[in-house]
Amino acid sequence: MKKTLCALAIGATILTPMMASAADVKIYGRAHVSLDYLDDGKDYNEVGLSSNSSRLGFKVDQKINDDLNVFAQIEQEVNFASGSQDSKGVDFSTRDTFVGLKSGTYGQARVGRFDSPFKVARGPVNFFGDMVGDVRNVTRVGNLKFDERNENTIEYKSPKFGGGFNVLAAISMHSGTNIGRVDATTTPPAEGVKEGKDDNKAYDLALTYKEGPIDFAAAYEKYDENAANAANAAGSAGRDAFRIAGAYKLTEAFNLGALYQIAKHDNDTANPDAQVFGVAGEYKVTPKTSVRGEYFYRDVDADDANASLVGVGVEHKLDSTLRVYGNLATVINDKNSKLNPWKEGRSFGNGISGVADENATALSLGLRYDF
Repeated sequence: MKKTLCALAIGATILTPMMASAADVKIYGRAHVSLDYLDDGKDYNEVGLSSNSSRLGFKVDQKINDDLNVFAQIEQEVNFASGSQDSKGVDFSTRDTFVGLKSGTYGQARVGRFDSPFKVARGPVNFFGDMVGDVRNVTRVGNLKFDERNENTIEYKSPKFGGGFNVLAAISMHSGTNIGRVDATTTPPAEGVKEGKDDNKAYDLALTYKEGPIDFAAAYEKYDENAANAANAAGSAGRDAFRIAGAYKLTEAFNLGALYQIAKHDNDTANPDAQVFGVAGEYKVTPKTSVRGEYFYRDVDADDANASLVGVGVEHKLDSTLRVYGNLATVINDKNSKLNPWKEGRSFGNGISGVADENATALSLGLRYDF
């Protein structure tokens, strides 16, 4: 990790002056840490430090002509709590990393590894993003995982039309650096994966609207039966999901949002259909202090497998770059549900599941610095 960051720092020092004349190069980052108390409702209750999707990145945006720009980004997750992402070290490109072209007339196209349009579509209700209470704790479960950052992706984003609409379409060609043929005579295929190299793509289509007090997104995503994602590196059978989310600023101080998602899997016996719906909101008590709350219900097409996510929080911005906050979140589990409110977007407690028929609770005091 130290060698990686040193090399990046030296490279940035040397290259930035050379590139500055031709392009707008920006070094940016986020240090997001918290002190958390986690309780699974039974045997596990611990206090620890968490790094919450902290990052370091480089952006470049260069004008080619009056209607064409080239842009690129390299972004890496940095763990401010333990100093590394995992025991294997850090791979520089784990977050959104891409290159693309954009035009005011024709729209924007980019290629790389970055958040899918489906993942981005939760934005209107993302009041607890990368904190305890993140809505992904109930939308991104088991093999029904769709909030992904897919590899080898080509994405097109239309110019804005109708006041504030955009259409996004994306295809993830495959995972990894090769599309390898599974040969059953030499390498037995993984369970549920057919021999051959076909049926390994992911497809996205989304419609967004953002103008004035309205923030809206609707998205559909489909994975082929051999497409890999975070749920299963070898593919976990076909699956698809639809999501709609929206928020409306009722006043300058009060922003209220809602979300609905339905996810389905080809093997619906082992992976029953699941719906998630609920509301979230934020109210500015003062220009710099806000309170927030949420309630989301996960309705699974199986006996006693439902769960509720409830969260409340308060946040104070010391200035535009620095904020402190406190959150309290709980997942109320049915007899066959083992979810918790702390798994997504954080380092502490990531491998600890909830307990069936118990309430998993997290209390978090956090600091976020954007630079």
